[in-house]
Amino acid sequence: MLRTHTCGELNMKAVGQTVTLSGWVHKSRDFGGMTFIDLRDRYGITQLSFNEESGDMLEQARKLGREFVVQVTGEVIERSNKNLKIPTGEIEIKVTALNILNASKTPPFTIEDETDGGEELRMKYRYLDLRRKPVRENMLLRSRVNLEVRKYLSEQGFVDVETPYLIKSTPEGARDFVVPSRMNQGQFYALPQSPQTFKQLLMVSGLDKYYQIVKCFRDEDLRADRQPEFTQIDCEMSFVEQEDILNTFEGMLKHILKEVNGVEIDTVPRMTYDDAIKQYGSDKPDIRFEMKFGELNEVAKNKGFNVFDSQELVVGIAAPGCADYTRKQVDALIDFVKRPQVGANGLVWAKYNEDGTFKSSVDKFYSQEDLAEWANVLGANPGDLMLVMAGDANKTRTALNVLRLEMGERLGLRDPKVYAPLWVLDFPLLEWDEETERYHAMHHPFTSPKPEDMHMLETDPGKVRANAYDIVLNGSEIGGGSIRIHDKEVQKRMFTLLGFSDEEAKNQFGFLMDAFQYGAPPHGGIAFGFDRLVALLGGQESIRDFIAFPKNNAGRDVMIDGPSEISEEQLNELGLKLDFSNDE
Repeated sequence: MLRTHTCGELNMKAVGQTVTLSGWVHKSRDFGGMTFIDLRDRYGITQLSFNEESGDMLEQARKLGREFVVQVTGEVIERSNKNLKIPTGEIEIKVTALNILNASKTPPFTIEDETDGGEELRMKYRYLDLRRKPVRENMLLRSRVNLEVRKYLSEQGFVDVETPYLIKSTPEGARDFVVPSRMNQGQFYALPQSPQTFKQLLMVSGLDKYYQIVKCFRDEDLRADRQPEFTQIDCEMSFVEQEDILNTFEGMLKHILKEVNGVEIDTVPRMTYDDAIKQYGSDKPDIRFEMKFGELNEVAKNKGFNVFDSQELVVGIAAPGCADYTRKQVDALIDFVKRPQVGANGLVWAKYNEDGTFKSSVDKFYSQEDLAEWANVLGANPGDLMLVMAGDANKTRTALNVLRLEMGERLGLRDPKVYAPLWVLDFPLLEWDEETERYHAMHHPFTSPKPEDMHMLETDPGKVRANAYDIVLNGSEIGGGSIRIHDKEVQKRMFTLLGFSDEEAKNQFGFLMDAFQYGAPPHGGIAFGFDRLVALLGGQESIRDFIAFPKNNAGRDVMIDGPSEISEEQLNELGLKLDFSNDE
């Protein structure tokens, strides 16, 4: 070993010891007769001291640049000027030997907690960005969560099984990344969007409880919480009902929160999909704060205000303590909801003053008594500001959800250190697509209908509820799953509803249908978005800083400059001829 200790472990107990440290030069301070260097490694920072007694080493130390890799040997002594903000801040190393292991160019940005490097620059030099403490701690957090997931699932009897990365492309999902086959020219593998069919086959095989922390791939447009390659905690269980899944993985989330963040959760509340949409306008509501929707059709329509009378839904929220908003602040909210990203036509407001009176933007149409009824429906108290929208039900609820989250942000109600998980249950099994004029699976084609809704599959499929569930944390979906179809005939009916011909179903999923003929047990499972879960545990929404080498918004790795072209020789081996010219 090139060191006896790390740069984060020495303290006053080590005074008098001779030690050897290795690391990177973090900072250097020259005071003429003395030079101090902060030496950094993954574990922390230790101060090195050189003085005139150091001889030639003093001059050598003065020439060390940032990020030089060095090895030092010296005596641990007490610091005269202590830094109690760091664990090693009471001691320093009086250096007796200095060995430069490697020189360094001046980094393109400062390796500090608060850096001067922009995101694209830091992604290009990601290996340098990973030296910064905040990013490094994100990687350590990811490792701890990974370990706790494995500990919990192993204790619950789950078996870690790897499934293939080169699979068959299937429909009913996002776009696949495809891989051409050299040995089977003209044919292609797909990278898995999920190990879904394989984990179901593992249940048919009798393994009973499976898990895998697995890389998955989707060729989608990107955003802060989405990458072309991402990691799932993928799980499946046999001989279970929905309640068994919920209890098992509620337990896993509680375990992770306690062991990683020291947070104890008593229970995870449950809410139906219909209630989530009605009360929050979202199937992944943030329940860290109230501000539930109140539907005002009965108390706001037929009062002569055509903006409300002509619309399908009038719905609002009560923002606590905001009745003192100025006209400028209210106008800013109106401008906010009119942004294309929100898409509302406008916003009606009503202040519930501390003295019990009301002042609104529609006083011409509504009396004090009318506005008191609004307050009753919205659960408003004196001092609150009522914010109301009207329009098409789905669009209006979606827009009001955006406003609710914005108000929660402005009022400091979305504390990243507070964790509010929630199960959302009873999703629709199918959703109608106007463009293709057919049903699509809301979850995936292997999701079982609720047993009590099975009779409606033929007569009213749009009303059938799925035996499916999502787990939400602080307004982000972190996991989702379902009880699967394990009966071949029910699966055939599902494929028919989704517009598959018998031939198409056999071509795409014949292997699964065949397996069901050999005694498939009732089974179900769930997959957690591992990157998103870790980001939330780290108090952030973007997943990029919790992935060692992420892609940018264009799906490019700017560090290795990929994707890239391949040679004509490689194309010929694959039987491919690519022509991207615009010539007709």
